[in-house]
Amino acid sequence: MTDPISPELRTVMRRLKLSKMLDTLPDRLTLARQQKMPHQDLLLLVLSDEASRRDGLAATLRGQRGHLEPDMQLERWDETAKVTFDKATWNELVSLRFIESHAHAAIVGPVGVGKTFLAHALGHAACRHGHSVLALRADQMLKTLKHARLDNTHEQELRKLIAVDLLILDDVCLDAMDSTESRDLYEILTERHRSGSMVLTSNRGPDEWLATFADPVRAQSAVDRFTSNSYDLVIEGESYRRRLKPGLRTGQKATA
Repeated sequence: MTDPISPELRTVMRRLKLSKMLDTLPDRLTLARQQKMPHQDLLLLVLSDEASRRDGLAATLRGQRGHLEPDMQLERWDETAKVTFDKATWNELVSLRFIESHAHAAIVGPVGVGKTFLAHALGHAACRHGHSVLALRADQMLKTLKHARLDNTHEQELRKLIAVDLLILDDVCLDAMDSTESRDLYEILTERHRSGSMVLTSNRGPDEWLATFADPVRAQSAVDRFTSNSYDLVIEGESYRRRLKPGLRTGQKATA
């Protein structure tokens, strides 16, 4: 079968770093001939393919840099999960308008109902729209900041947390914090107030966060700032974690 792409064209495309287009170009040329597509329409089609490929790659890289779990994406959520939450609030969060307005979200519920999954799914959606994202467990973040005080890199680490468009913190206020941890969380919540968005997951409602801070005054100030500008998504139901086990994806049943 004759190669529809000449060696000269292949060489030029490689020089222009467009070699990935060679994977789909033969099919596009066949489609263009069948539909008698104008040259301009064919050019738009193949360039759109490449733009979409690059956008997808960029989103994947943003997700990797942001420590997002690759499998926790909107399209992979199991709709048969026996959990309930307000769909209107969820749809508003998925629209990502909260990021554009520098608002926040608190995803609250008992252990295992899918809080982390939904938070990371929002992170992936944000990456696809060009936003920078960073996802961390709250206890690990506070430990990193505490260690950073010892080698004079605290300000640098804090800037990383403040600079991203969307900061996702998992298991916030799970345990009581000491004075240093309380101060660090206070700084993050206040610095990002109306200057960047956060998604916080927790087993405790925001009204219970105050008791985990070492300093009641700082706690009240930080939590009030957050709650005054956040959406609340409360999840109830059965554990979602068993659905993440190998062999238990959507449509599959567990074996006895």
